[in-house]
Amino acid sequence: MRWLKKPWIHFIVLGFLLFYLQGFMFPEPKPVIGPLNEAREEALVQQWFKATGRLPSDEQRARMIAAELDRDMLFQRALDLELYLYDTVVYQRLLRNMRFLQMAGDRSDQELYEQALEMRLHLGDEVIKRRMIQVLEQLLVAANPPAQPTEMEIAAEFEQRREELRRPSRYSIEHLYFNREREDQVDEVIATVQAQKLSPDQARELSSPFLPGYRFKRQTPDQLARHFGAAFVMNLQQAGPQAGQWVGPVRSTYGQHYVWVSEIEPERDATLEEVRSLLQRDLESRARSAALEGSIARLREDYEVIK
Repeated sequence: MRWLKKPWIHFIVLGFLLFYLQGFMFPEPKPVIGPLNEAREEALVQQWFKATGRLPSDEQRARMIAAELDRDMLFQRALDLELYLYDTVVYQRLLRNMRFLQMAGDRSDQELYEQALEMRLHLGDEVIKRRMIQVLEQLLVAANPPAQPTEMEIAAEFEQRREELRRPSRYSIEHLYFNREREDQVDEVIATVQAQKLSPDQARELSSPFLPGYRFKRQTPDQLARHFGAAFVMNLQQAGPQAGQWVGPVRSTYGQHYVWVSEIEPERDATLEEVRSLLQRDLESRARSAALEGSIARLREDYEVIK
């Protein structure tokens, strides 16, 4: 073992130790993300105000800034991985931008694309940024895929949301419509329908034209409101409609209606099978979001994020 006493061995070992200690004591600086400049912060505030009609609180503002810094971090990682080189959306977007700048000439698409990259057009395009973030998020989730929801989880979700998932009542109705110019004729027409015991089909010639139609099958209150307005639904329900009877007149946004109720399906609890696909999609979406957030949190450890 005399060779262990050789000075050159000591020199090599010492070199390795110094190299290791240098990496341990003086690590490579992390890439810096942020801070946002005042213009970008103000743009976020204006987006919030436009969407909500009020200014964000300090906590909401901090969350917006953190989310925007995460976007910058994801975009930077996508650039580091050169994901823009393999994406057709980015390719087409850069070609479009070059033609918009009137720089196409007689060059091929590939030549235009390469020049766009040389001009670094991909760095300042918000559409490309969103696309790159989307692609990276897909890769992060694929690398850490969430487990599929179990039957027990689906059943628990169903029990927790049973009230929310109740099936609304449904109405099958036909109606005679009276626009505002004919409202003074409502009582006379109703009397005629009752006296002659007219069916909805027989009475339809007494109606004003109504663009959405005259017969509506198995409509929820929300669906009826889209055709007639919320006031009609409220007035109809307050009238206590019974299947097989005329109800009205019922006022709506458009005028008055004499309504024939052919069937009412009462509100009821949903069955698990009716909502299974919805519950499964919701659980999968939440699991995907959680997996993505976990991946983003781990990614933050590779960067120095300055808020």
